[in-house]
Amino acid sequence: MLIRRAVLLDGTPTDIRVDERIVEVGDGLAPRVGESEYDAAGGTVLPGLHDHHLHVRAAAAALQSVRVGPDEVAGRAQLARVLAGAAVGEDGWIRAVGYHESVAGPLDRGVLDEVCPAVPVRIQHRSGVLWTLNSPALTRIGLADHPDGRLRSADAGWSSMLPRSEPGLAPLGALLCGYGVTGVTDATPDLADHDIRHLRDARGRGELPQSLHWLAPGKRILHDDDLDLDALTAWVRDRHAAGGPVAVHCVTAAQLVVALEALRSAGPHPMDRIEHAAVVPDGSLADLAASAVTVVTQPNFVAERGEQYLVDVPAAEHGELWRVGSLRRNGIAVALSTDAPFGDADPWAAMRAAVHRSTAAGSVLGPAERVSPAEALEMFLGEPGRPAVPRRIGPGHRADLCVLSGPPAQVLGELDAGMVAATVIGGEVVFERR
Repeated sequence: MLIRRAVLLDGTPTDIRVDERIVEVGDGLAPRVGESEYDAAGGTVLPGLHDHHLHVRAAAAALQSVRVGPDEVAGRAQLARVLAGAAVGEDGWIRAVGYHESVAGPLDRGVLDEVCPAVPVRIQHRSGVLWTLNSPALTRIGLADHPDGRLRSADAGWSSMLPRSEPGLAPLGALLCGYGVTGVTDATPDLADHDIRHLRDARGRGELPQSLHWLAPGKRILHDDDLDLDALTAWVRDRHAAGGPVAVHCVTAAQLVVALEALRSAGPHPMDRIEHAAVVPDGSLADLAASAVTVVTQPNFVAERGEQYLVDVPAAEHGELWRVGSLRRNGIAVALSTDAPFGDADPWAAMRAAVHRSTAAGSVLGPAERVSPAEALEMFLGEPGRPAVPRRIGPGHRADLCVLSGPPAQVLGELDAGMVAATVIGGEVVFERR
């Protein structure tokens, strides 16, 4: 295929000849016999976006789940109405996601029994770390005597008793294509071999067109009530000795301090990562820089959860949340992602959040952490294994491209998914806006 009349992000007019990889780049390329053409009509062409941290199967399941977050539900009465009107899945359960205490206070089995007493219900907290089950659900999985129905996501003991149904990935794949996303890195920590086979098979069937990468088994989630520096250091050493990098999930200052000490003690690997870095005190910036890790973070949470942060987080600590600008100024490698389904899967919204740092009501959270539109966009263009190293458009590179409907200045000014005109993966148009 020949992509004609495109413009690179630096303003250079160009045509791009593609097969599975980019064959030729230059202005005024002559069409070849039998070659299909795509007219970019002066629009910008980028390497396809890569979401460096999401959860594929959970994101697919969330598309089929009831949303009960603060944007959808207010109060216990409305929660009861939403659950009463929810469709019961083929497995006989109601699966709900996105809950936060601001909706109807802390959840336990007693509360759920009041609002939805007859059908098995499980509700995931928007942090992703906790599920709450009602009594019928607990009975179904053999935990009828559980005291409160609050179960950690990472505990395979109870989740292995759930009815096993694999969510279809085609709707998620199509959604991501519409955003110009051509590759994803699954950050689920406990992916087993059969999980990876399922993902590969779905990609082989075309359900998930994006190139697929994953962090398991090198991903570790830390919990403040179980921070064991020696154990974490030993795990990092073992992973490095086996030739693999690590990715450590850090959402509190304490977790970050322990993770950085473990990485310092174990020694570096050039592809080590810190996931989220949701809270970075000023005193940790130098240690982060010295560690040479890449931080993969999600400023979209400033836009999505910022109003709650203004209530829950002391004003003096607002500048420590979801930092981007200060990380880059301190020489720390940074890449962006959405953390879907725990964040909105739209990478363009995450870019806008990195640029504006605005909450839903317009407050600015951490203005010193703003970055330019070009920087925000570049942080979604990284290599899968080196997320802070942006890919370029040139011969030999994989033909994964995002074609936008406007020139570079408009693209950077709007950072809007509505400008994605076409998405090309492996030289094939997988999305075209009509």
